[in-house]
Amino acid sequence: MLMTILVTFFAGMGAGLGTGFAGMSAAAVISPMLITFLGMDPYMAVGIALSSDVLASAASAYEYGKNKNLDIRNGLIMMISVLCFTVVGSYISSLVPAATMGNFSVFMTMLLGIKFILRPVMTTKESMEAVSPKKRAIQSVICGVIIGFICGFIGAGGGMMMLLILTSVLGYELKTAVGTSVFIMTFTALTGAVSHFAIGGTPDWGVWILCVIFTFIWARIAARFANKATPETLNRVTGIILVILGVVVFAFSMVK
Repeated sequence: MLMTILVTFFAGMGAGLGTGFAGMSAAAVISPMLITFLGMDPYMAVGIALSSDVLASAASAYEYGKNKNLDIRNGLIMMISVLCFTVVGSYISSLVPAATMGNFSVFMTMLLGIKFILRPVMTTKESMEAVSPKKRAIQSVICGVIIGFICGFIGAGGGMMMLLILTSVLGYELKTAVGTSVFIMTFTALTGAVSHFAIGGTPDWGVWILCVIFTFIWARIAARFANKATPETLNRVTGIILVILGVVVFAFSMVK
């Protein structure tokens, strides 16, 4: 029991900080820890991680929205594209030979963290809002298609892909990018969790409850801090957390 509490606490802490600061999917942290230290079935571990992501992402999105750091209109447009083309990517992936893509999201997490430290996102809300609504909507559809297809094809990297594209391609200010990302992740995680439990059966309720609670608490803490931080501080803290999480998750995958 003590081992379960410790594993879920640190898994929830890592996932919550990643969600609140960077809109990262909890599955990237919780899944490898449950599989490595609790010997859980990988499919069920992903289901628990995704369901933990729902409440944490929703709480984070609420915090970002409360501070006017959330683009709901274009977030909804991108979310529809992401969900549709995740299915397309998943179907096409089933038709081609399996490739080793397991560490994609881990390396992406580390690289994105290094990017935020060395080349911080200093876009202002004024320059972000200068883009016409029509152009932004078209960009959201196209980027949602790309993110969804990649996530469906390799099965990973959704949160990181969204953050990278929102900041680097769509020119979002960092706080608005994270707020929009966690808003989208709330619905994508819910869809994934429901499908996992529908197919794989009910989870270990003790582990599930602990993961949901710990991830929620740390996501709230991270989101509150992020919304009060200066852009320079937020870039640096986000970068450091992403690098640490990437290294830790990679280490867990090696242990496994």
